[in-house]
Amino acid sequence: MSLTSALNSAQSIFNNTGIQSSVVSNNISNSSNSDYVRRQAMITTSLNGAQVVKISRAQEDALLRQWLKSSAQDSGQQTLLSGLTDLKSIMGGNDYETSPANYLATFREKLQAFSTSPSSTIAAQSAVTAAQDVATSLNNATNSVQAVRQGADKEIATQVSTLNTLLSQFKTANDAVKSATATGGNPADALDERDKLLKQISSIVGVNAVDRDNGDMALYTTDGTVVFDTIPRTVTFVAQDTYTAQTQGNGVYIDGVLLAKAQGSTTTAQGSLQALLQVRDDIAPKFQSQLDEIAKSLVTMFSETDGTTTQPGLFVWKTATGATGGTPTTTGVIAGIAGTISVNINVQTGAFNAATGTYGDPMRLRDGSISGLTNLNTTNSSGFSDNLDALYTAMGTARTFSSDAGLSSDVNIMDYASNSIGWLEQYRSDATTASENTSAALSRSTEAYSNETGVNLDEELTLLLDIEQSYKAATKILNAVDEMLKSLLDIAS
Repeated sequence: MSLTSALNSAQSIFNNTGIQSSVVSNNISNSSNSDYVRRQAMITTSLNGAQVVKISRAQEDALLRQWLKSSAQDSGQQTLLSGLTDLKSIMGGNDYETSPANYLATFREKLQAFSTSPSSTIAAQSAVTAAQDVATSLNNATNSVQAVRQGADKEIATQVSTLNTLLSQFKTANDAVKSATATGGNPADALDERDKLLKQISSIVGVNAVDRDNGDMALYTTDGTVVFDTIPRTVTFVAQDTYTAQTQGNGVYIDGVLLAKAQGSTTTAQGSLQALLQVRDDIAPKFQSQLDEIAKSLVTMFSETDGTTTQPGLFVWKTATGATGGTPTTTGVIAGIAGTISVNINVQTGAFNAATGTYGDPMRLRDGSISGLTNLNTTNSSGFSDNLDALYTAMGTARTFSSDAGLSSDVNIMDYASNSIGWLEQYRSDATTASENTSAALSRSTEAYSNETGVNLDEELTLLLDIEQSYKAATKILNAVDEMLKSLLDIAS
């Protein structure tokens, strides 16, 4: 080997190790960055010796797509579970202390105690107070359900805004990838940025990424709606300021196409948006319908009649317009009745009814004279309990509930209220199991993707030692050449 060849080899080694050490150092500094994909200096050998021809990026498209799918599913499932947990909290703790079912059971016990001692003013007042607790629990539950819907609506608005921002940033990153690819540059940093944005987008709305010529990428939802194609497509949503049982939430539109809400406890949601729509427009409204069916049955069950006219008795309510509601006759759900149900002022001790000029008396519950239509205790007997016995029996008698509320229709009101809790708890339990599965799937996908594209510090440090050895070898060559040149100069002199 000539001295010139030796010098060229040493220079080549110095150039290569310089680039390699820079790449390895960059890898090490980004070892904790989950959005960074490992780089590697690719060396080839030619007549001119070994040289770095390009910086390769450890890209794994198949694993990335699997990660995006797992991420979208887990994001949707976790969002659904969070909404169900919020609904469960409305019912109190694990014993559902603040649920209508719990207060109904107490009310029925007080009603039975009043029936046993129909002359007792204390028993009468206790029964009325228990009835007020039932009405209050239905009112509070309705307000809380609507608060959950409103919270979901606000979160939808926030995520739509975030999604539009991410899509705008995705365009910038995608253009940078195309530009670097077209000019023969290194698009690695731009690809990292684009993949990071893609991960964030998929957690909001599941997307399929389609690679195209020149490094370009297009995004579509799982049902084929265009999310990004050269330019970001607009995602629109109009939030609601307040929510009542009658409020219909607005839809989310991607490029003018309505985004469907998800379904099922093992949700079909791809991303959090569909799960939020499911909570706001499906689960919470159905739970509200069950509360409304309980309230409607109470008003009907405790209504009073003179044979030709029927009016609400112990429980009264107001319509959506604020008018006093009559005895319900519809077989369907009366939206929002649970939020307005209350105990008739005519049985509230000391309460003055300006319309009739009378004060409330809890004994009217015993006599069946709350509405003023009739008095069943015609002899004014202090031991009269027929009406109380009939009301107690009615609470244990099967009734017909609307199938729109999603529960069995031929049960008594006590079982219906318990079944409502059971329905919510079963939904939440199934969603919990599903969330554990999606979380595990995402963990495996993350591990597989990280193993192929992430930075392993042990490997990088080992490679750094190899580079150091190459550098030492080049130094030895350079020293040998230096000694040989000195010898030649000494001979020439």
